[in-house]
Amino acid sequence: MIGVVAHDAGGAEILSSYIRQQGLDCNYCLEGAARGVFSRKLGLVESLSLDDLVAGSDTVLCGTSFLSDLEWRALGLARAAGKRSVSVLDHWVNYRQRFLRHGDWHYPDEIWVGDEIGERLALKECPGIKVTLVPNPYFLDIKLELSAIPTFKETGKGLRILYVSEPLREDGLALYGDERYWGYTEEDALRYFLSTVHVLGPQIEQIVIRPHPQEERDKYRWAVSEFDLPIVSGLNKTLLEQIAACDVVVGCATMAMVVGLLAGKRVISCIPPGGKADPLPHAEIENLQDLLAGVKPW
Repeated sequence: MIGVVAHDAGGAEILSSYIRQQGLDCNYCLEGAARGVFSRKLGLVESLSLDDLVAGSDTVLCGTSFLSDLEWRALGLARAAGKRSVSVLDHWVNYRQRFLRHGDWHYPDEIWVGDEIGERLALKECPGIKVTLVPNPYFLDIKLELSAIPTFKETGKGLRILYVSEPLREDGLALYGDERYWGYTEEDALRYFLSTVHVLGPQIEQIVIRPHPQEERDKYRWAVSEFDLPIVSGLNKTLLEQIAACDVVVGCATMAMVVGLLAGKRVISCIPPGGKADPLPHAEIENLQDLLAGVKPW
């Protein structure tokens, strides 16, 4: 029996897609955004306590979370019980930090990554742990879903831009006691982009600001009045619907930008000057600072 543990949306998307595609029967311990993700793909599933899940499972299959310690605790319990544990990595940054909580390291027996970029990073950052390349099942679902979403765009109109945010200020404060740990906040990044957006083209039809799943829907409502731009904040559509309807996806280093690449969109990173957050390691992602400096992206 496989016991599945997940809190954040990123890992939950991969795990739920994998389970659905493989037709697996599992036990679950779900918290946070993972509950909604699993319900959307697998229907209502019973969520056990972490102790009961580990006790009743042969293998513990975990996501990883940025702030929650749910999966970290699961790894520790699995190790103590002599159960095999596997962690699925859903991003390309901060691999080692995912296994540290409260000053203690809890590593799995095996790490799964979804592509060759993640494989190289995991082998470098987590030496001594088995790393297995398992093609990302969430990406397969994304491609299928995107192919079914109709897109309509009038010719002659300006650019339609989707801005995908992430809660850097809150995360920096929670993890390091400094909301400017990365040298900038999510508000700084958005202001930097909106003040320079016309480098992308002279005519902007619409800029949709999509809050991260951890953020309040109206968090960026202030931008509508602060900038004289056709900004819409917090539309009630799915990420894939919003990506399908746009020409360009802009953000700092969030997974939604990679989804934009999968959809064949132009993707731009707007980490402000001086920002020390690691950019996504995908060569296709352009850098706003380079565009402003006149550096061609090819």
